[in-house]
Amino acid sequence: MGEQASTHFPQEILDQWSGLGIDLPALFSAGNLGTRMGLRVLHAAPDKVTGTLPVEGNTQPYGLLHGGASAVLAETLGSIGAMLHGGPGKLAVGVDLNCTHHRGLRSGLITGTATPLHTGRTSATYDITITDDNDRRVCTARLTCALRENQPG
Repeated sequence: MGEQASTHFPQEILDQWSGLGIDLPALFSAGNLGTRMGLRVLHAAPDKVTGTLPVEGNTQPYGLLHGGASAVLAETLGSIGAMLHGGPGKLAVGVDLNCTHHRGLRSGLITGTATPLHTGRTSATYDITITDDNDRRVCTARLTCALRENQPG
């Protein structure tokens, strides 16, 4: 765990953010918490963000996937989508996260896919579907982010 995979950014995203001196893989990454949990962002674009998280190391005392681990995956992917939607002049700040857990897992890898439900000027809401290795739904989440002006300093 702790190893960050290289995230695929579509060329239009790279063009939009180029010249700003921003390290895209660092900005749109799992962050410190996600990295410690083994979260990997695989693809990042405003219309779809995907990532994975191992079950092992992210379990609760009964040995099942911790619901908070699913929440971390969901919030990370949805926030990245909202940030990309907002563009370089905006910061995405999570204001509401709802997760419904459908099944428990003891091993394997979960995969999350975030897609937009609403993308406005001041907020963005993403639907996040999390599935197991057999493409069975593990969790359904919804994240709303406020989009705020990115003030330097």
